[in-house]
Amino acid sequence: MAQLALGTYRCRTIPEAAVRAAASGAQLIDTAPNYATGRAQTLLAPALAAHPSLRVSTKAGYFTAATGVEAVNAGALTEDQAPAGHSLAPDYVRWQTGRNRAQLGRDRLDLVLLHNPERAHPGDRPALHCAIRAAFVVLEEAVAAGHVAGYGIATWAGLDEEAFTVGELLALAAEAASGQSHHLVAVQMPVSLVVMTPITQALHGRGPLPAAADAGLRVMASAPLHGGELPGMVGQELADLIRPGLTPAQACVLAVASCPGVTDVLIAASSAPHWREAADAVAQPFLTAAQLREITGVLASP
Repeated sequence: MAQLALGTYRCRTIPEAAVRAAASGAQLIDTAPNYATGRAQTLLAPALAAHPSLRVSTKAGYFTAATGVEAVNAGALTEDQAPAGHSLAPDYVRWQTGRNRAQLGRDRLDLVLLHNPERAHPGDRPALHCAIRAAFVVLEEAVAAGHVAGYGIATWAGLDEEAFTVGELLALAAEAASGQSHHLVAVQMPVSLVVMTPITQALHGRGPLPAAADAGLRVMASAPLHGGELPGMVGQELADLIRPGLTPAQACVLAVASCPGVTDVLIAASSAPHWREAADAVAQPFLTAAQLREITGVLASP
């Protein structure tokens, strides 16, 4: 059953939104060290301190220019690596994970995701998989040290373009754990009525969502409103087809929450009304597979 979680990528008022999400019973906040021009994690720290049971997922991969300078000074990146603004290099992942802990004020991070790993070696699957495996080794070390509970990947296009599959990620994690139980526990990917392929695949038992569900992974659906654009693209007629009485935004959120395999729906709700609207949508009875097929069929028709 999918739950609502706060996503901070496009969230304009992170401290207030975090307090609001925690007060409403949300269990998870998702962030990254490059969000809010590098300030997202420090902005979240007070709310996390006030709500110790609130889980947080963060990332390693993208970094701001200022963070790149810090990483070079710390010996985690070379001068040549820093201008890329993205790295899966083991020394960088190790350093960034420690920095995440310090900025979030948490001795142990609930979840660390490799951020758009496909960015590391575009078009070169063997090199990419080697880089992911090496980063997973670092994250397994962090788990063994008690600094991280679990890890995963947050991707925009990697699964869709098959730069890697869920099965390959699981195999890389198993290799990184050297035959012990691995700690790959989550994937984050876009799922919406615009990025609809994961939904249509899942309804036929194919694609990354069923694969992740079968492996017991959390699936965090990012951009369920497609960056806020989707409600303006969905008319009230389609919203009523999804569930009479819902607003277009609520209908879009409910469709994603109803998708087989999705466990968390990330909403960057900067205001109280937006959060309540999304929370009310997720509280609705979920759509059946037959209803989802009808909706995706309508959207796919010319």
